[in-house]
Amino acid sequence: MSRLDADPAERESPVACDGPRALLLEAREVPLGGVRGMAVHRSLPQRDLPMVGAWCFLDRFGPQTARMRVEPHPHIGLQTVTWPFVGEVRHRDAIGSDVVVRRGALNIMTSGAGISHSEYSVGDGEVPLDALQLWVALPESRRHGDRDFERFEQLPVVALDGEGGATATIVVGEFAGAASPATMYTPIVGAEIALPAGSRIRLPLNPQWEHALIGVSGAPAVSTEFGDVGAPGVSVEGDEVALVDQSLLYLGIHRDHVDLQASGDAVVFLLGGEPFEADIVMWWNFVGRSHEEIVAARDAWEAGADRFGHVIGHGAERIPAPPLPHVRLTQRRRRA
Repeated sequence: MSRLDADPAERESPVACDGPRALLLEAREVPLGGVRGMAVHRSLPQRDLPMVGAWCFLDRFGPQTARMRVEPHPHIGLQTVTWPFVGEVRHRDAIGSDVVVRRGALNIMTSGAGISHSEYSVGDGEVPLDALQLWVALPESRRHGDRDFERFEQLPVVALDGEGGATATIVVGEFAGAASPATMYTPIVGAEIALPAGSRIRLPLNPQWEHALIGVSGAPAVSTEFGDVGAPGVSVEGDEVALVDQSLLYLGIHRDHVDLQASGDAVVFLLGGEPFEADIVMWWNFVGRSHEEIVAARDAWEAGADRFGHVIGHGAERIPAPPLPHVRLTQRRRRA
């Protein structure tokens, strides 16, 4: 994905991730570059919550019928994780990958110091599309390294404790005793949780990690258990919340489980991981640590530098970088 809302982060007083939270945050609708009338809903970053573990960005494009044409654009300092629900999208990148992204297959691209890629829906007309596009910030030990791309069509699926036959597909990282084959560089989890109607389950959580749940479909009830802790935003009152589509429930840290129940079929996506090692500067499609890094990356992209390579099958078409703001870019700090 290519971001258009490339506003600078505001200077904020940071808050440590020091305990359980029950903070319900709604996604905002943003335009997607180069697409006629297509919009996405963005759950991360939030003003009060820039990251969950190493997860620093989450868009959902869909459900809708649209024609996607995202021309070549650059990334630094991150991994893209694409998880489709409906439709097919062609991914091409600067290391020669040319694959069709479809339901059940994980596609993960590691930018390292720089990569470029494009995303087109398959076919010439509008088609049904629905998917999650997520970014994972790379740690210092990997963010200056080589670019890479991985695709996995077989991922572990585990049965979850409780009633109703709920399952978890481990997309990245580790969860419930199973591990995804995808290469990740920080302790992390990303898992799709499918709850048949009538399910009552307990999700096991690593108490040393922070977690969040994303509503995909079906509005299951989540037992927050620790109640309202007074965090900024819309804190959950009582011990239960309906996780509706496009909402993010931030659970904080120091939880060893969370309970869910679904009256109808439902799907949620679990994000989690070890609190990230550093505050990041994120602007447009770049994740860095300083204003100067972002400026250097933008200048390199605009100059057509070899740093980002050339996307296979494309000519001169590309998405130009937006103008930099007239303020110094600052690190994003949590306030929740």
